[in-house]
Amino acid sequence: MGTTEYGAERTAHRTRAWRPVLAALLGTGLMLAGGQPATAGAPPDRDSAPPLPIRLTGEANAARAHDGDPGSYAKGSTSHWVRADLGATRRLDRVELRLPGAAQQVRLQGSDNGRDFVDLSDARARRGEVTLPLDGAPLRYLRVAGARRVGELAVYGAVSGDTTPPQAPRGVRLDGATLRWEHTPEAAGYDVYADGRLRAGLPAAATSWQDTTAPGGTDHRTAYTVRARDAAGNASPDSRTASRTVAAGEGSARAAFTPPSGKPTPGPAHAGSAATGAAMPYRTVEAESAATGGGAQIIGPNRKIGDLAGEASGRKAVTLKETGQYVEFTTPVETNTLVTRFSLPDAPGGGGTNATLNVYVNGAKTAPLDLTSKYAWLYGPEAYPVNDPGAGPARHIYDEARLDLGRTVPAGSKVRLQKDAQNSSSYTIDFADFEKTAAAPNPDPATFVQPAGFGHQDVQNALDKARMDTTGKLKGVYLPPGDYETSSKFQVYLKPVKVIGAGPWFTRFHAPAGQQNTDIGFRADNGANGSTFSGFAYFGNYTSRIDGPGKVFDFQKVSGITIDDIWAEHMVCLYWGADTDRMTLKNNRIRDTYADGLNMTNGSTDNLVTNNEARSTGDDSFALFSALDAGGGEQTGNVYENLTSKLTWRAAGLAVYGGQLNTFRNIRVTDTLVYSAVTISSLDFGFPMNGFGPGRTTFENLALERTGGHFWNGQTFPAIWLFSASKPFRAIRVNGAVITDPTYHGIMFQTNYVGQRPQNPVEDTELTDVTVSGAKKSGDEYDARSGFGIWANEMPEPGQGPAVGQATFRRLTLRDNAENIRNTTSTFKIDVV
Repeated sequence: MGTTEYGAERTAHRTRAWRPVLAALLGTGLMLAGGQPATAGAPPDRDSAPPLPIRLTGEANAARAHDGDPGSYAKGSTSHWVRADLGATRRLDRVELRLPGAAQQVRLQGSDNGRDFVDLSDARARRGEVTLPLDGAPLRYLRVAGARRVGELAVYGAVSGDTTPPQAPRGVRLDGATLRWEHTPEAAGYDVYADGRLRAGLPAAATSWQDTTAPGGTDHRTAYTVRARDAAGNASPDSRTASRTVAAGEGSARAAFTPPSGKPTPGPAHAGSAATGAAMPYRTVEAESAATGGGAQIIGPNRKIGDLAGEASGRKAVTLKETGQYVEFTTPVETNTLVTRFSLPDAPGGGGTNATLNVYVNGAKTAPLDLTSKYAWLYGPEAYPVNDPGAGPARHIYDEARLDLGRTVPAGSKVRLQKDAQNSSSYTIDFADFEKTAAAPNPDPATFVQPAGFGHQDVQNALDKARMDTTGKLKGVYLPPGDYETSSKFQVYLKPVKVIGAGPWFTRFHAPAGQQNTDIGFRADNGANGSTFSGFAYFGNYTSRIDGPGKVFDFQKVSGITIDDIWAEHMVCLYWGADTDRMTLKNNRIRDTYADGLNMTNGSTDNLVTNNEARSTGDDSFALFSALDAGGGEQTGNVYENLTSKLTWRAAGLAVYGGQLNTFRNIRVTDTLVYSAVTISSLDFGFPMNGFGPGRTTFENLALERTGGHFWNGQTFPAIWLFSASKPFRAIRVNGAVITDPTYHGIMFQTNYVGQRPQNPVEDTELTDVTVSGAKKSGDEYDARSGFGIWANEMPEPGQGPAVGQATFRRLTLRDNAENIRNTTSTFKIDVV
């Protein structure tokens, strides 16, 4: 179909681009803050720390609003303002104002760059001493808009948690179009600004960024700065400025993060991907790109559920059916481990089969892989499949196996998986991971207690010993290498504890082999706020989905907990958090679960989910659900970044159901089997729930490859599904998405109907710098619903109706699609500017 690029005047439309973590500011307290008169000084339930130093600008006499003299004031007008600059982004508790004289129509506004401001409160008549809460929100610029007189303006830091911004990045320089800087030790990530506007949010591993965005029809001198941000949301002052002149028309419409040399990256990304996703410590090699011999066959591609190619990564795999057949990988990195994704046949009556597969390293035979299909092969109803081959068609037919190679081999070594005479099954190999690992020792034997053994009670006793320590010397528990059998949840309570393993290859928790569907993992109450769980694996025994149990970390009403470098497999979920705040989930690997990889719900706020990879989850890999059934309030301030989702076999890679001021960036989703890569939905599922808005929900830098599918009795799903339903659907921003080879369509708008009447329309929704390529006719039973780059769904399910509302696209590129835009409705408007 060729290429159609919309929005030729690419720089004529500048959107309000404010920092995504600033989007995390606007909690319920901000938008609902009435600003009633308050007594002088801090309210009694607030910390009495002195106000932060600020620099005031705006009116010529702005300094009078912070001179400590209640008799002087900055004098403005309703169209002017007084602005405070903190110099760096800090977590803030509140702003206190003294507004002398008659009531004034005042609102509080915030900005990340001092230029693009958003409302932090409503505009209403205020007078006297006014307190506007910010509830720990990270922020740099504040301004009081509409005030004619401001007697005093004071800004107070957060009362708890990390409130100190990191240092500004050093060594900022330009090498052509590539901006470089030195690593900042305390940084959890970096933000790159060009001419004062945010251009990229990058992970902690980044020390460079390439600007490939064309400036338009004239030469343009661009000034770049970098800020470091920590996990709490504090951001540094601006770095020094680096500038260059960009020639007219130079570059493209996309900017990408290139990991620094020597850092592990995910498997080979599609050539056009905007997002790299997670940077995990292993490298993935697809079987179809490896060497084959002895008659081994490469199968695929197709998109069929229950098919060995259709459920494979890249929709291709290698089969080993006869003796002597093999697939041989060349290791891309130095490694001493192997993980492979495979499929074995099921037993005729279900329950799985067991087999071995021989492994050779540089021609020498090593220990074989022990394989089982016990945790794969479900049948029947697509929404609730069971372990009964008689129930209907199969799905979820792959699993993974791991092997310690026993020695370290250099990059470029040959690792062969071969069916020999003693390997009695047939095998399908999808890919292999290679990783060099080493066990981490006890960080401090004097302060970390070790269990007396490897049983469940041994570990609980060690946790209790750390909890009951009255000397103040014990920090937590170290779990040395070994296999720990556990049959229930560990309890952490009364005080924070650090639970540190030797690494997920070495400290391994197992559910009992003779059981199935055993609920194992951790629970913590609010006395455990600030705990850390790091460096171990959980291998469950779940063979089907059971809603309720099966979560490694099942947390409610806790905060400040870190979950780092955990490997979860054959569980229902890694993490379920209800009303959990300021949590950090990072560097985790989630595999072959029966429900969500992780889900945050019920008012979970100010959480960071960063650098995690999920493979073959049985529901949304990464979810945020603004439900209210278990307590909590508005769900804001969450950042999901640097994430990879592969091969979800039910639901989406990323799913966001309501909330506001949450940010999702640098996310890669590949090969979803039945559903969208990204679901943006205001359907409440029958639970009390907050819809979207009024604060924005922001998606940035998405790479979605071979995604979409069909589910729910024949409904087809796109790469990005925007579903306006039972709650408001508004304030959605998608900034940068590359959609490649979707199964049915690239982007779909849909509206839910009840009693033949639409519920909430799509409102205030903008998508910028989006590319959709390769949406082809499917050729299957859903062919009439396929091939659309963008689709306003006019072909509803029974009892439904067409999409309702409006969306705006800026700088839209559509390429090689059967039909670029399909909108036959009179109820939905697609604006391309």
